[in-house]
Amino acid sequence: MKLLPDKFPVLPTQRLQLIEIKHTHQPDLFYLLTDKRVTAYFPVVPLGEVAEVRKVVDLFRQRFKDKQGIRWGIALKGSQELIGMIGFNNIIPEHKATMVYALVQEYWGKGFISEALTAVVDFGFNDLGLVRVDAEVLPGNQASQKVLEKNGFLHEGLLQQWMWWDGKAFDIHMYARSRKGWESGLVPEIA
Repeated sequence: MKLLPDKFPVLPTQRLQLIEIKHTHQPDLFYLLTDKRVTAYFPVVPLGEVAEVRKVVDLFRQRFKDKQGIRWGIALKGSQELIGMIGFNNIIPEHKATMVYALVQEYWGKGFISEALTAVVDFGFNDLGLVRVDAEVLPGNQASQKVLEKNGFLHEGLLQQWMWWDGKAFDIHMYARSRKGWESGLVPEIA
């Protein structure tokens, strides 16, 4: 059975490096997770000060240690400053995982999420042996829907009251990409 490795994997891309999120990144994550433009469709626990991000980092590290999820920090090549994060929640070994990502608003529209997404999905299929990667998108988040469609994810439908957050149920659009389609290099046509 393929599981997450014991040592955190760094993933290089053309312009980025996907790195382990550490406590030194707390100010970067605080900036990302308190920007209302970023979190409008990304449920997060409200944060009042940088020190509160320590628990978030600890959670990411524990989920990696327990082989349940992995969250990379997105940094420009040659930098350790985070401009976003990306990863998998709820990994079911050799079956599926749920993609999650967020990017600092100043870097939107430059192809960084597509670049990071390609590296992470490739890692999931090739290194973890996943056969499916899915992504849950809240209604109204058209930018995220476009990124997923551009990267070959298919819209499977609107799941009613699928996500439970902060005592409320939310509908989500389910997107998915299969390893079979990824390996073939096919990007399905979006109607």
